[in-house]
Amino acid sequence: MFPAFLTSLLLTSAAIPAAPTDWRTPFEKGNGNTTTTHAECIRYYQQLDTAYPEIQLREAGQTDSGRPLHEVVVSLDGDFEPASVRAKNRRVVFIQNGIHPGEPEGIDASMQLARDYVQKKELRQQLADVVLVIIPIYNVDGALNRNATTRTNQNGPESYGFRGNARNLDLNRDYIKQDSRNARAFAQLFQRWQPEIYVDTHTSNGADYQYTMTLIATQKDKLHPALSQYMQQRLLPALYGGMDKKKWYLTPYVDFEGRTPDARGLVGFLETPRYSTGYTTLFNTIGFVTETHMLKAYAPRVRATYDFLDLLIRQVHQDGAAIAQARTTAAQQTREQQQFALGWRLDTTQAEQFTFRGFAGKTKPSEVSGLPRLYYDRAAPYTKSIPYYNTFRPTTTVQRPRAYVLPQAWGEVVERLRLSGVQMRPLSADTIINGESYYIQDYKTASRPYEGHYLHSQVQVRPVQQPRPFLRGDYLIPLDQPAARYLIETLEPQATDSFFAWGFFDSVLQQKEHFSDYVFEDIAADLLRRRPELRVQLEAKKKQDPAFAASAAAQLDWVYRQSDHYEASHLRYPVLRVL
Repeated sequence: MFPAFLTSLLLTSAAIPAAPTDWRTPFEKGNGNTTTTHAECIRYYQQLDTAYPEIQLREAGQTDSGRPLHEVVVSLDGDFEPASVRAKNRRVVFIQNGIHPGEPEGIDASMQLARDYVQKKELRQQLADVVLVIIPIYNVDGALNRNATTRTNQNGPESYGFRGNARNLDLNRDYIKQDSRNARAFAQLFQRWQPEIYVDTHTSNGADYQYTMTLIATQKDKLHPALSQYMQQRLLPALYGGMDKKKWYLTPYVDFEGRTPDARGLVGFLETPRYSTGYTTLFNTIGFVTETHMLKAYAPRVRATYDFLDLLIRQVHQDGAAIAQARTTAAQQTREQQQFALGWRLDTTQAEQFTFRGFAGKTKPSEVSGLPRLYYDRAAPYTKSIPYYNTFRPTTTVQRPRAYVLPQAWGEVVERLRLSGVQMRPLSADTIINGESYYIQDYKTASRPYEGHYLHSQVQVRPVQQPRPFLRGDYLIPLDQPAARYLIETLEPQATDSFFAWGFFDSVLQQKEHFSDYVFEDIAADLLRRRPELRVQLEAKKKQDPAFAASAAAQLDWVYRQSDHYEASHLRYPVLRVL
């Protein structure tokens, strides 16, 4: 038997209930103007993972900081495998936070969201056929570079991460070029999950207005029509209406030309594939970028982000069948589509009217320069109808080839295609393939670097039908695959964010062999004697171009380029189009 005092002690101890777990996030424990650190964020998700079988935290690749990129999966039946989830016909909502860690609302809101969706019965029901995938902090590198000063325009939080990553890259320009390990890890994670809906959480800069949140939806004309119709007619009205009921009135992202938003109206944001939602659109995923307003207090910005994500999940749960049907249609029609747009232009003749809640833009003398400066008068709010221009027309289109052939020498491009789920078949033997080659006729190059590259634009090509030799191990890339649109917008050099535009093929732009003029003079004269039609072309060009006629060097170079001595690979784009 136990001694009496020990028995009493044991009974007393048993009667003391265990202290309840404090599930408040670091943000909720703070003063409303603080955001979690990277370490606190991951530790919180680890606690959720331990306590709830419906949540799993796992590493999803590396970042440039040397730290892992994490994913959090919330799945009611504990199924965390993408292929299995898709086989069960569940919709996937993919939320990415902290691409710019100085814009951390989504980081804090998602921590609360993951907790609430397993703890609250009413919210759990929304996940009956929906799986959440959350990147807690995408730019881990920038989150570790914490400060309180670089977000000059922003009203809180007290401290935050830095926009650039460990290589000073803006990761929201890196989805095609994938210079960062972060972007390469993201591509693999995105391709594994193939989500129906993608959300990238941000904080805006720019004008002052009454809204706490603005929204970028995938540009409707770039999205496949079946998905665009669902988004425009059902999803966006539900999101705008739901946020209105919560008094978080929404507006399209406040991008405008002119001094203030009401001067000429808002302009739709054309997200090319360098951006997150531009990349995800290539795979028939509906994308959103939430942009809370920089000048509003931090706590309402977090709450608005939470409410938007909650509304979105509810709507996906409600519309699961419609979303699946629209995406199936998009996938089937993309496989059959023959013409693809490579460039877009805003149609300024098309506008819809939108009721905008702004503040009057006024001027007063600057205390710095003494000259007039702009300010927004919060004592002068207005609600007025303004135009919203969001119709874009294709400027360049291309006929879909049957396949591309990519030499294995271009390993950086091969790697990026693989990361984005492209199906490629290496040639089993050296061979000759007939197809269409592009010769680069003209292009413009930026005078300053942009995200580590000198971007090319206004690319003009000359197509030539020709047989070309390829080696065993070079890649045949059929277009009959889900990545067809991605392939066209990366491998057609005229596309805005093609691999050519980003400089991955620049070495073909340099001539490797040349001639000494005093040696080639005799060879050129002999060539003109043997090919009199070439002499006729030369004389005609001299008559048309006085500067050419006055330059012996230009004429000799012209003859050289018509001869067999000129290298066939100069200015020839390496990728062959098989028609």
